[in-house]
Amino acid sequence: MVLADPPRPIVPLAIAAPLSTAAGLLLVTAYPALAWWPMAFPAVAMALVALTGRRVWSAVLVGFLFGAAFFSVNLLFTARYLGPVPWIALSVLEALLTAAFAVPIALAYRWMPRIAPGRFGRLILLPALVAGLWTLREQVVGSWPYGGFPWGRIGVSQVNGPFAEVASWVGMSGLSFLAVLVCAMAIEYVRRSRVRRPLPAVPAFLVVIVLLALPQFPTSDAGAIRVGAVQGNGPAGYFDQRERNAVLNAQLAASAPLFGEEMDVLLWPEGGVDSDPTSSPATAAVLNQLSRRVDAPLLVSAVTERGTQLFNSALLWTADGGPEQTYDKRHPVPFGEYVPDRAFWEPFAPDLIGLIGREYTPGTASPVFDLNGIGVGLAICFDVIYDDVVWDGAAEGAQVFMFQTNNADFRGTDENLQQLAFARMRAIETGRSVVNLSTVGTSQVIAPDGATLAQLPVDVAGHMLTDVPLRTGLTPAVVIGPAVKIILGGGSLAALVVAGAVLAVRARTNKTPAPEGTGV
Repeated sequence: MVLADPPRPIVPLAIAAPLSTAAGLLLVTAYPALAWWPMAFPAVAMALVALTGRRVWSAVLVGFLFGAAFFSVNLLFTARYLGPVPWIALSVLEALLTAAFAVPIALAYRWMPRIAPGRFGRLILLPALVAGLWTLREQVVGSWPYGGFPWGRIGVSQVNGPFAEVASWVGMSGLSFLAVLVCAMAIEYVRRSRVRRPLPAVPAFLVVIVLLALPQFPTSDAGAIRVGAVQGNGPAGYFDQRERNAVLNAQLAASAPLFGEEMDVLLWPEGGVDSDPTSSPATAAVLNQLSRRVDAPLLVSAVTERGTQLFNSALLWTADGGPEQTYDKRHPVPFGEYVPDRAFWEPFAPDLIGLIGREYTPGTASPVFDLNGIGVGLAICFDVIYDDVVWDGAAEGAQVFMFQTNNADFRGTDENLQQLAFARMRAIETGRSVVNLSTVGTSQVIAPDGATLAQLPVDVAGHMLTDVPLRTGLTPAVVIGPAVKIILGGGSLAALVVAGAVLAVRARTNKTPAPEGTGV
């Protein structure tokens, strides 16, 4: 069999470079605060067009420009307090990872049309491989290095759109895959239609129909829980000037209007108690008294110390004292809540690294509290962006989720809204209500379908008292989510390796050069 020539790029590199930069900037608009969810589709399509037909080094350039444009704007909030160095470092790291994973996508565009040049190969196999490799890149960025940073997933951008309910079936990774699949199919349809007679765009239309028509997977009604949630708006930032227990006092003041109200639990945000109640009798006494005043258990958060280790902890506290149950944050933020390999990194930025004095230890406890027979799933701040914490919570009996967060270090940015988008997507994905509570906002009570039941705006003190729906039953996203990620990520990489091997064998058989993809 004579091998076909590798496909030529759709656009020259002089156009692909600015096109990929524009794609990254356009993709930013799909996320909060703008939340123009449809913009994700032209942005992804532009990025893929810029990669199509590229060799390795030009793919690296194009991928880097796309990643740098997207992450430098999407992650601008990281410069809020520590200045430009952490923002630049994180943005460049994410851009480099994006550049590295642009290469497999470019190779898929060079190799697959030579192996499967027919309609099925070009309209289905190639787009599926490209979408799988894109999803693989999201998974790697979200898990490496130091636990990763799964921010900016395509699936999250769709939380305000009509496709969000699909996440209850295939998770956020599956939704990312399907969104990119539509874009890649559309590109191949246009390319073939330009050089041959028009083809029916049935495959792409079928995917769109699935995205539009598939309803949220139903979970079972299990009653309701009455939740008091308090946003104290205290000086909870890392560098905020404050007196001892200033955050605790702000939370107490904002809780006072709830005295005399009936509730099943009083929820406070991450860091709502700024002294360790497990070692401070005075702080413990304040919580005991508060629990008696509201006649309900408290779900609070504080930094706790056990031996030489520090933990960012959620505590279930009652009038009899506590904590009755403890959950420690599984995913402390690297270079925020601890410094990995401190001795290595400190010489590069000693002043900045020196500011991070605490070293939080990752928790290992189950992310579920038993609240008088009701399973309450937990996640602390950036825990919410990691699939394992939320999926484990649902699988271990959570009937509702209560997410505690502290956005005070990012006041004046859209970080709180981007994190809130994750919380809303988790509600849809698991079919569970979510109470997402911040020290400074934006705080919301979110229904199992992602709708907002109650809200506190940013930078105000206030409370919510809400009858929050409970649900039982597991969505497919929770049950098969890990397998979906393995199939999409690992499967696409394996398929690319097989494609390269097939081309190498055919090349040797025909005494032609081996699969090429290097150069510009």
